[in-house]
Amino acid sequence: MSRKWLEKETPIWVERGIVTREQADQLLNMYETKNYAVGLLPILGSILVGLGILSFIAANWQDIPQLVRLAMIALLMIGFYAGGELALRRGHDKLGVALVSLGVVSFGGGIVLIGQMFHLVAYNAGTFILWACAGMVATFIYRSRYLYLISLLLFDIAQWYSVAEFDNFSYTAFALLAASLGFYGWKRRHPLLIWCFSFSVTVQALMWAIASDVPFLWMLIPAMALYVLGDWLKDERHGGYALQTAPLAAAFIFGVVMVMIGHERGAVDDGRLLAEPLYYFGALILLFAVSLAGKLRNGRTSSAFEWILLAPFVYLPSGVDVLYLLAMFFFSLYVLWRGYAEEWRFKINFGTVLFICSTMVAYGKLTWDFMDKSLFFILGGCILIGLSWFLNRRKKRFFHDTKEGNGHV
Repeated sequence: MSRKWLEKETPIWVERGIVTREQADQLLNMYETKNYAVGLLPILGSILVGLGILSFIAANWQDIPQLVRLAMIALLMIGFYAGGELALRRGHDKLGVALVSLGVVSFGGGIVLIGQMFHLVAYNAGTFILWACAGMVATFIYRSRYLYLISLLLFDIAQWYSVAEFDNFSYTAFALLAASLGFYGWKRRHPLLIWCFSFSVTVQALMWAIASDVPFLWMLIPAMALYVLGDWLKDERHGGYALQTAPLAAAFIFGVVMVMIGHERGAVDDGRLLAEPLYYFGALILLFAVSLAGKLRNGRTSSAFEWILLAPFVYLPSGVDVLYLLAMFFFSLYVLWRGYAEEWRFKINFGTVLFICSTMVAYGKLTWDFMDKSLFFILGGCILIGLSWFLNRRKKRFFHDTKEGNGHV
């Protein structure tokens, strides 16, 4: 419940005699006015300062004596950590976390610069993993969402560096990410943290498929394992669906790609795309069975329909694009329906975005080859604006009617 919502609702309550004016004022006084924009300023400032420090040192690094370089790195890191701790103890939480994040940035930047100074050669992504671990430790010490997101980003960068530079997937980075930040997100049960964790794991599943030189479809198996885990969480709104959104989005994007190239299967190397049917279907069926058991246990059986995105239409000899397009439409309409049925704004927004994407993919698929390109973009823009207006209007009317209905109960 927020003060902004109370300011809108309390006059209605007073008018209907639910509360008195004095009681309404007391309710409002319980919630302080929060200026989120001002609260973000230290964090944004820390990002700019961190980038400035790194760019300044990198530009002038060769002109600075080695002993001075080491002293600068140590003093910067210690100064930021000490300043952050002091600010936090004095109650300046945003400023304190911003300074601690600069300490994490200084730590990683120092490792990289010292390596360059002494011409150390890296044979794996250990440097970046160590940097990510520093962010992870800071996250557990200060229990900050901002530090959590920085740590996720650092683990993703470490994995990307390992794949890009050494053509090797770092199972160490993935295990540390899953064990530490996964545990932290699960304990906090914050939807944003869980969604970001799910997104990171899904991205790393993609990097695993690339680095391991396995058919692309195998990428969906670890991603959907994360989806299955969400089915076994009891509270769907505070963790379960946040864990499942990224894998579902990945499957949806795969469907979009199949719609665009499905009729030109010769343009794609089947060996790079298709997994061995026996093993892939077996893994998919096993995950579906465990997922269905979790859904039955938590009373969410109808959500098994979401697996329509994982139907292996890609193995069919023809009609792949049409089948994936239908699956995308049915899935987006299902998400919209469940959002309205559960009065859940996130699902309504998610379903709206998916439905608009499905419509635009279908429009592009059907008209790109024969329609004049300027007319194509004009009509596409009109369709997009019209759909957005209609769905947003429908959403606002629904929540308005729901609010009025609750007021008359």
